[in-house]
Order: sequence, then C-alpha cells, then structure tokens
Amino acid sequence: MTDPTHSPGGELVDVRDPQDPDGRVVGTATRADVRARNLPHATTGVLLRDDAGRVFVHRRTTTKDVYPGCHDCFAGGVLAAGEDPGTGAARELAEELGVRDVALRPVLRRWYRDDDTHHLAHVYEARWDGHPLVLQPSEVADGEWMTVRQLGSALADPSWPFVPDTRWLLSQWPGWRGTPGPG
Repeated sequence: MTDPTHSPGGELVDVRDPQDPDGRVVGTATRADVRARNLPHATTGVLLRDDAGRVFVHRRTTTKDVYPGCHDCFAGGVLAAGEDPGTGAARELAEELGVRDVALRPVLRRWYRDDDTHHLAHVYEARWDGHPLVLQPSEVADGEWMTVRQLGSALADPSWPFVPDTRWLLSQWPGWRGTPGPG
C-alpha cells in the first residue's frame, strides 16, 4: 500500500511504446515526468459491482494530478515500473476502496490518448459482497452505488464531469452493461 504521506511524483513508471499493442517497455521516468511530458505508460482500472449488479461510482479529489474532481467508475491508476497489471489492479482496488481478496476478471486492454494522459489501459471487473467500502481520502472524495441504467444515463450527458478515458473505455466495452459471472 502506498504511504499517504509520500508524494507519488518521484515513483518510477515504465515508459511504453504506443506503436506496440502490448506496450513494450522502452524506458523509465518519474511519474511527475510522465505527467509533465504526457509520456505513454500503463494503467489499470477495475469496475466494481455489488451482488445486485450495481456499479460503484466515485468522485476524484480535487488534488488528483489528472481529471481532478471528476467522477469515475474505475478504481485504478498508474502501474509502477515493473509492476504486473493484475498486481497493480489489486493494489489500486485495495488502496482506493479498501477491497481485497476478490477475483479480477480482465475485460479490456486499449491505448488511450488525450492532452492530459497517454496510456495503455488494462481494465478488469470484480464483484464485491457489500461490506462497507473504505475510501482513500487523498484520492476519493465520495462515492455511491449506481444501477447500470443510472450510470448509462449519466454517461449519456456529455456535461457530466466524468473522466474522459473511462468514458471512452466503456464505449469500447459494451459488456460493462451486463452482469459478471460468478467470482
């Protein structure tokens, strides 16, 4: 788990080849440099559902380094240098929402780029049994469980402050509107 008193800007991140579908590592840089120069890197995102099929949607804190204050339905973040995507996804889910020991089902891997970020997203889905979530105060301002219909309606409104990378990734993954299998 990341030390909340430690600034993540000095952490090392693998720089990836955006021409390679697998995002071959071509170097390393600090997270601060990756953000400042919009270097291609890898991320994870986990869509968390409860047993009723609702999706947990949170609002990012206003101190986040990218898309501050926006809503998101992925718990996730930047992979550290040498970190496996599944390991990173489990770490981020534990850090941001306090969820541990759940099966992660890989559902999508896509490159994304805009003026703020350039990353190879590794997207997963997980099911949570309904125990209270523990939100990380430095990253998650608040959150709520939304039905797929509620989230779909909100996403249809382009003025809803939702992170653009997750909005786009969901458009690439029509299955997000379904319910996951067991586990």
